[in-house]
Amino acid sequence: MLKAFLITSLLLLAAPHKPAIKAVQADGDAILGKWTSEDQKLVVEMYRSGEEYRGKMVWFKDDESKPMNEWTDKHNPDEKLRGRKLLGMDVVTGLKYDPEDKSYDEGHIYEAKSGKTWNATAKLAGNDVLKVKGYWHMKFIGRTMIFKRMK
Repeated sequence: MLKAFLITSLLLLAAPHKPAIKAVQADGDAILGKWTSEDQKLVVEMYRSGEEYRGKMVWFKDDESKPMNEWTDKHNPDEKLRGRKLLGMDVVTGLKYDPEDKSYDEGHIYEAKSGKTWNATAKLAGNDVLKVKGYWHMKFIGRTMIFKRMK
């Protein structure tokens, strides 16, 4: 009986530990809030929807004089979506937090200027800097955007 107890105890100690979903979400929730692009032409609000993290466009600056709330998704490949407003639209979707490397993977980023959707990853560099990388199939071929947390 002692031998069975010792074996069971060793197996439990050796079993990989998976953090509770709430603990993982709490760590992942560090991304939540409003972020402004490095060039200060875009503000994205990151939020959680279930187990994924998303970002919606809440402000942008364009060189034309048209008000923000009049801009539509005119470059979307789906003709049915071309009339939707850019303001409030999700531009980052599907990010899942990986607690092991403290990054957000498996996401997508939508580029409204071209109507293209790219694969995306994100990672916090400290509390106030967010690096979002858009890429096509291979992570080493892509572009990283830097966002700063809005206070």
